[in-house]
Amino acid sequence: MTTITIAEEAPRQPAILRLLELSDAYAASLYPAESNHLVDVSTLEKPTVSFLVARSNGAIVGCCALVDAGDGTAEIKRMFVDPEARGLKVGKGLLAALEARAEKLGLSAIRLETGIYQPEAIGLYRSFGYVERPPFGSYLPDPLSLFMEKRVGPVAE
Repeated sequence: MTTITIAEEAPRQPAILRLLELSDAYAASLYPAESNHLVDVSTLEKPTVSFLVARSNGAIVGCCALVDAGDGTAEIKRMFVDPEARGLKVGKGLLAALEARAEKLGLSAIRLETGIYQPEAIGLYRSFGYVERPPFGSYLPDPLSLFMEKRVGPVAE
C-alpha cells in the first residue's frame, strides 16, 4: 500500500533539487525561456515561502511552494510531481495542503501562472475551483500563460 505524506520541509535536499531539475527540463521542452517563470531554490528558502514536500513511503515524489505576496494573497510556484509517481493523486494532495496552509495564514486568495500546454495541471486547478484571471504581480500578458485564482478564507465562505 502506498502512503502519501505531505509536510513543510526545506527545499535544499538532493531529491528536491532533482525534482526541480526535472521540472525545469519539462518546462523547457514545452515553452521558450521567456515564457518560463521558474524560481530558484534560494527563492524557495525565503521566510515568506511555505515549501511542501510529498513523500510516498518516505521517498520524495512531489513538491510545491506557496509564496506570500505580502498583500493578502500568495502564489503557487514549483508544483511538480515526479513522473514515476503520477496517478497516485500527489498533485491533489499537495494542492489541498497548500490551500490549508493559505487558510492558516489568513490569506484571501491563491494565484498561479501555468502554461497552456499543461492540460493535467489546468484540469487539477479547475477541479479545485480556480478560475482564469488577468496577469497579476510582475507578469505580463503571454499567449502561452494561463493565470488563475481562487478566493480562500472567510471571504470565500
